[in-house]
Amino acid sequence: MPRTVPAAPDAEATPARILSLDALRGFDMFWIIGGDALAQRVLGRLGPGWPQRLAGQFEHAEWEGFHFEDLIFPLFLFLVGCVLPFSLAKYHGQPGGVGWRIVRRTALLFFFGLLYNSLLSFKFPIRTLGVLQRIGICYGLAAAVFLATSRRGRIAATVGLLVGWWALLALVPAPGSVAGPFSPEGNISGWVDRTILPGKILEKYYGFGDNEGLLSTLGALATTLLGTLAGDWLRAGPPSYRRAGALAAAGLACIVVGYAWSPWLPIIKNLWTSSFVLVSGGWCLILVALFHALVDVAGWQRALFFFTAIGANAITIYLAQRVIDFGKIADFFCGGLAGLAGDWKSVVLGAGVIGVKWLLLWFLWRQRVFLRV
Repeated sequence: MPRTVPAAPDAEATPARILSLDALRGFDMFWIIGGDALAQRVLGRLGPGWPQRLAGQFEHAEWEGFHFEDLIFPLFLFLVGCVLPFSLAKYHGQPGGVGWRIVRRTALLFFFGLLYNSLLSFKFPIRTLGVLQRIGICYGLAAAVFLATSRRGRIAATVGLLVGWWALLALVPAPGSVAGPFSPEGNISGWVDRTILPGKILEKYYGFGDNEGLLSTLGALATTLLGTLAGDWLRAGPPSYRRAGALAAAGLACIVVGYAWSPWLPIIKNLWTSSFVLVSGGWCLILVALFHALVDVAGWQRALFFFTAIGANAITIYLAQRVIDFGKIADFFCGGLAGLAGDWKSVVLGAGVIGVKWLLLWFLWRQRVFLRV
């Protein structure tokens, strides 16, 4: 097995020394492609007590609060920001050389998001926004900010977004409500989605607005810009434990500030509140530090190749699992073994689904086939 891999097309070409970002992206996608469900099944077989409490971490917080599951999407956006200093630094101050590529990529991600939301079924209205749409929008806006400003400018933009988004939520009342409610039905973000956003508002999220809605994109953009600052630090010098330690310390500081702010601005993923940005961003920084130390410094490329293969085709597998019935494939190959597993049948089948997806990604990686957006 080679010690290095090609840079992930989903993140644009980056130097080999940040293989840690490919591995971390794969770690993130692992939970999206079934790792969270598998963890819940395993913990569910272990009985009550701590396994049950730990299993709760693989579900989103109902409204306020922060669980591990709430970190998965922010981490992906954070990594989108992390690679911008590597892929766009040579165009800094000269956006003309890359502007069309950014616009094209933003538009394609938005279009893929509509496809994911069943655009081709022609059963309108469909959900207008979603995960891929938010990735595309945040990528495009963060890339524009990166090209137009210095590092200090991006710090100022990030702080401005955090403070401005807090002020909007806390001080601007929705019609028929009062300023400052952070309830599902009373917040200004949900009112804007219900009033302006075309398409469905899905009940399975929080019903009164879209959890990837219009105004909450302000918080998501702050997450992406925070990622660009981490990318700056990674790019500033050779890999080192000192560099990893500084990232971890910054992450811890963000978490402390986020929780200190939370009595006045609750940590709410559905609204992507500024306190949520800081807490999730802090954990992102700590994970970047950990993977930087393990992969870029300690050289654990082979040990973490399982995640790297996923991270190199993250968008591919996200779309593929929407159209390919991996469950039936896993049942074909693992159904017999699952039948012998008794109470652990669902665990065997869950692991089989992840295994089938990973083998597809490994085959694509071996063939150097990537979805280039």
